[in-house]
Amino acid sequence: MKKLLRCGLLMAMLAPVLALAQDAFNGTWKIDLNKAEMPKKPDEYLLKDGMYHCKTCVPPIDIKADGQDQKVTGHPYYDLAAIKIVDDHTIEETDKKNGKVVVVATTRISSDGDTASFDFTDSSATNADPVTGKGEAMRVAKGPSGSHAISGSWRTTKLENFSDNGLTFTYKIEGDTLSMTNLTGQTYTAKLDGTDAPYKGDPGTTSVSVKRIGKNVLEETDKRDGKVISVEHMTIAPDGKSMTIAVDDKLHGTTSQFVAKKQ
Repeated sequence: MKKLLRCGLLMAMLAPVLALAQDAFNGTWKIDLNKAEMPKKPDEYLLKDGMYHCKTCVPPIDIKADGQDQKVTGHPYYDLAAIKIVDDHTIEETDKKNGKVVVVATTRISSDGDTASFDFTDSSATNADPVTGKGEAMRVAKGPSGSHAISGSWRTTKLENFSDNGLTFTYKIEGDTLSMTNLTGQTYTAKLDGTDAPYKGDPGTTSVSVKRIGKNVLEETDKRDGKVISVEHMTIAPDGKSMTIAVDDKLHGTTSQFVAKKQ
């Protein structure tokens, strides 16, 4: 009898732990860029007559391409941008926020003009080390005659060599509440009933809501000052080892998909 009581007490103590472990979302996840499906909608740029235009930026950017800081408005991650023309196939971009450099990126166009490669260091939304990485894009449309080689429309085809802090996040579901943390300092704790909760550590996302659609499906809605900027559907695979993340970027009008693996 005493043995049964001890076993019963032990199971009662372990019940919260077992319930926590059983939720498929709980744990640390890392995005596998080899399985990324990038947006099909291209980015559009024009660099001509000393002016740089990012037509698909939100809001659009129109600044001098003289390598000097230019004021930009409406962008939560930076308030100054500088475009330096290195040569007729290469440009460098430096963005600042409150006088501090937050992004340095270099884009190089291939000799045939059909491919762009880029690398970057980005601390615009991190409270720790910057996120670094590389990527490639393919030309969709050419720019006008007399413009720099970067001019035209481009679709990103590859992302690689990302630092782990840009790919890794942790979920923890307890009862009806989901907590998210990542290595760049973003956090939130939200009820699974779609109620808005503060999104901390990201200047471009101010609130989040999460709904549980099914046992292995969550829907997250990110907002900026009350406006929906993206909706993500996270689905756990039957084996519990991977998560598919479908992203509907309302701000830029694009969709993409990523796969994260449980660590």
